[in-house]
Formats: sequence, C-alpha cells, structure tokens
Amino acid sequence: MTLEADKEARARRGFTLIELMVVMTIIGVTAAVIIPEMGGTLEDALLRSSSRDLTGMFDLASSQAISRNQTYRVHFERSTGRYQLEAQKQDPYGRPAFVPMHDVYGAEGTLDNRINFELRAQEASPEEAGPDTPPNAAGEMAMMDEAIGFYPDGTADARDVILRDRSGFQLALHVNPVTARVRIIELERK
Repeated sequence: MTLEADKEARARRGFTLIELMVVMTIIGVTAAVIIPEMGGTLEDALLRSSSRDLTGMFDLASSQAISRNQTYRVHFERSTGRYQLEAQKQDPYGRPAFVPMHDVYGAEGTLDNRINFELRAQEASPEEAGPDTPPNAAGEMAMMDEAIGFYPDGTADARDVILRDRSGFQLALHVNPVTARVRIIELERK
C-alpha cells in the first residue's frame, strides 16, 4: 500500500473529534431554539383538546335534555377540575334536585390540572335573546352552583367557560342561551 492510499483509507474510516464537536454544538443550539416553541405547542394542543371535550359534554347535555324532556346540567367541581352530567329529579320532599348520570356514556370528565377554568355569566346579545325571552329561574339556580343548565326546549343558561393554560393562552366557550350551541372564541393572552 502506498502512503497516499493509507492516508485515504484512514480518512474514510471516521470523523475527527473536531467534526463531532461541531455537529454536537449545532444540534445543541437547534434544540435550545426549538424546545421552548414545542412546549407552547403542547400547551396549545392541551387547551384545544380540553375545549373540544367540554363542547362534547355540552352537546350531550343538550341532546339528553331535549330527547328525554328533562332538565340536565353540567356540574363543575372547581377543586378537582372534574365535570359531570346531572339530571334534574324530584327529591323525597318534591323539591328539584340534580343527580349524576352514571349510566350515560361520556357523562363525566376531568380537565387536565395544567388548565384553569372559570365560569362566567354572560350578557345575552340582542341576536341571542329576543324581547320576549324571560329570565330562567332554573338558570339562576345553576348560576349559584358551578353548573350550566340545559333545558327540554333546547335552551341553556347564558354562561361562558374560560379555559386558560399556564402560558396565558385563553379560550372562551360561549354557550348560546337560545340554541344551546357552543362557540369557541380565542381570547387575548394574559
């Protein structure tokens, strides 16, 4: 073997230490730039997933109320982030009471602990409430509770659910009181 062939064979065998260090530095810088952006993407995906889950629960409550001709509500437990579907029944004294619906598929869920939520009363816009729309006494009862009521006539309590992730991104689930439809609105970052 000639000297030139020997040098060429050594050069093809691997990388030098300097070449490996340069590549590792490039990977490190790239990771330092990309990883914080991916965290925001994960938080955003979690926020959107939570909003879809709640929207599905509201749709279930509305359809159960209409099909069974009975008042339903989605009740929230602030301390645990848990929510569940409840039906209005009569207690032994004839007073209305709400009982959890364990026999309905998808009738309960839990918000991820990285998502904060807040229930707010909303002012009905002129498009949503006509001049003859009466205030809903059952809706006032649900307002005192951490719940949103859905009624057999297809209406619902005028409530907004504000979801916020740890990065400050927010979504509002706006429940239309006339149609019980939910509209997801992106809010300004806090």
